Amino acid sequence: MSSDPSISPVPGDGTRAVRAGLPEPVKYEPTLPGPVFAAHYHLPGEPTGPYTYGRDTNPTWTHLEAAISELESPLESAETITFASGMAAISAVLLSQTRAGDAVVLPADGYQALPLVREQLEAYGIEVRTAPTAGDAQLGVLEGARLLWIETPSNPGLDVCDVRRLAAAAHAGGALVAVDNTLATPLGQRPLELGADFAVASGTKALTGHGDILLGYVTCRDTQLAARVRKWRKVVGAIPGPMEAWLAHRSLATIQLRADRQSVNALALAEALNGRAEITGLRHPGLPGDPSHRVAAGQMRRFGCVVSFVLPDRGYAERFLDALRIVDDATSFGGVRSTAERRRRWGGDDVPEGFIRFSVGCEDPDDLVHDVLRALHEAAPR
Repeated sequence: MSSDPSISPVPGDGTRAVRAGLPEPVKYEPTLPGPVFAAHYHLPGEPTGPYTYGRDTNPTWTHLEAAISELESPLESAETITFASGMAAISAVLLSQTRAGDAVVLPADGYQALPLVREQLEAYGIEVRTAPTAGDAQLGVLEGARLLWIETPSNPGLDVCDVRRLAAAAHAGGALVAVDNTLATPLGQRPLELGADFAVASGTKALTGHGDILLGYVTCRDTQLAARVRKWRKVVGAIPGPMEAWLAHRSLATIQLRADRQSVNALALAEALNGRAEITGLRHPGLPGDPSHRVAAGQMRRFGCVVSFVLPDRGYAERFLDALRIVDDATSFGGVRSTAERRRRWGGDDVPEGFIRFSVGCEDPDDLVHDVLRALHEAAPR
């Protein structure tokens, strides 16, 4: 940090998070205005103002979108478009930027709803190619593609690819690049700084962190690309509710505190599980011995809150989950309360029956590790 008081320091993550998207202060008004519930606005004359109709614009979205833009792209101007869910945001990018005859590259090991997206794209006459995240395997199927979709770290396997390398190759061939940043959050990595055209995420998870809203967003620096995404939102009406948008903005103020605590806790849990006889396939990008650690360390500033591992069989996994006391058996991830689930129960992920996706929360790390180790002991066959 410079000792010259005339030079303004670059705000840190915590400072940026608590101030992001706030309007200029107005005497006697709250620092974060409450949610605006409006289907229409007073609109005499020509519709030239910023707020015209509730499906198009809302002041509460404006503040939240400005805040997310500051987190995803603090050094360059960017536009964020918020959506009713992460899947709405994913669909908006893929379907606003492609047309029949185009080719799209998806990860073969991504979020379990991507196969449904693939079916829809193919129904519209769009070719879909897939390759695993690990080893930058998507490079092998990029030729002639219109859009490359990256998910890193992948969900639930936690593989990591080199975003800079993939983005450079895609752009050299004329393809757009979108990165699903849900697991990392903008405090873990900033895809736009790594070369992506779009940073996309489910705000349902670690971005907001309380498990009480559904939300999605798309951030990009190119105004024309953003305009296409915004038009798609208008056409399909996949808009966030004002209350959800306000709750999300309120929650952003603590994202740095949550991300730091969860990252520390996740690494502590991974280290406690490392080498245990009943566990195979332990993954967390922050572990020095993890297959993804080298690449992750080159592009991530925090390694995230998710740890995955495999127990010997379905019964073992279910006994383990039943024995946990301060961890909820629930899907999703990124919340302040730890959750874990046997991921195979959904049927959409190519993982073993005993595969556990563990989302580490903000509990005291000693309490969390003790609960997990106790549950593993109780789950062991007698």
